[in-house]
Amino acid sequence: MNDPVDAYITSLIRGRMPLFEEMETYAHEQHIPIMELAGIEGLCQLLRLQQPKKILEIGTAIGYSALRMAAALPDAEIITVEREEARFTKAYDYLAQTPLSAQIRLLTGDALDESTFKRIRSYAPFDAIFIDAAKGQYQKFFSTFSPLLGEHGCIYTDNVLFKGLVTETFIEKKQVRNLVRKIRNYNEWLMQHEQFITTIFPVGDGLAVSLKR
Repeated sequence: MNDPVDAYITSLIRGRMPLFEEMETYAHEQHIPIMELAGIEGLCQLLRLQQPKKILEIGTAIGYSALRMAAALPDAEIITVEREEARFTKAYDYLAQTPLSAQIRLLTGDALDESTFKRIRSYAPFDAIFIDAAKGQYQKFFSTFSPLLGEHGCIYTDNVLFKGLVTETFIEKKQVRNLVRKIRNYNEWLMQHEQFITTIFPVGDGLAVSLKR
């Protein structure tokens, strides 16, 4: 991760919808984690290359990445799930402001709960899965939902470099240290997965791209 380089790349990004800029400002002011600008641009470009018709997103937050993916892929259907009621409500409000909402199906609930999983499974198979929820649960998300991936599908995971902390040898706070350990374990597990070929891109907060063999 290189902050000056990332800042330079971000400075070159233009042409976002006013709604997207409003959401970015709101997320910053309310300390709600959404994808970094360079990260979402990178994800959307990879999705344009893949051209998935159906995408599953684990972790809606306020709906920013779902809407960005919908704008990048006009023919795609996006199933997105959020467990926190306040964020789900805010996402619903934002989706109501744009015709892009016609492409998005917003679900509420914990993705790992059996009832929610059954609802998600009813929309399978998916061409792409985007994991952007609780980092400590990444491996469980991957293992749970990868069977819902279609042939030649791809799983994208955000925040796998966690602000560069995965490279640190000393982390003072125990909670952060434990989370970093889980992310490192996830990254190593991904790279050794026999059913997927994974590359980690140092864009945004780190994006892992796992292609089904």
